[in-house]
Amino acid sequence: MRITETAVSLNVPDVEASASWVQKHLGFTEAMAADGFCSLAHPQAGVNLIYLRTGLPTFKPASAGGRVDGLLVVFTVEDIDADYARLREEGVEIVTPIETEPWGERYFQMTDPNGVIYQLVQWVTPPDPQYAG
Repeated sequence: MRITETAVSLNVPDVEASASWVQKHLGFTEAMAADGFCSLAHPQAGVNLIYLRTGLPTFKPASAGGRVDGLLVVFTVEDIDADYARLREEGVEIVTPIETEPWGERYFQMTDPNGVIYQLVQWVTPPDPQYAG
């Protein structure tokens, strides 16, 4: 198998709200759009975010059209503290303040207007020596 592109498709009630949010706060740009659909790209992310309006008759399988609990859209960044400060200043709703796990994952989580949770991560030196490899 040769994978040529990657995308994450999210079913949301308000496509424009999520699409505008990731453009404003995460630097994505619109690649294509139609009624109830928007695909966004980022020059460094290596993944497209696709938003589909909940209830579209073309959404298949229909059983996958509901909200998925526990889903996180995660991006690794180079300067987590600067991104955290910038996003707080922009008024982004932070749902998990910045913290560092014992294995070296420094992260925070935020939510868009549809309740999609995005997590930014930076890998740092593990504060707990047992995880230092």
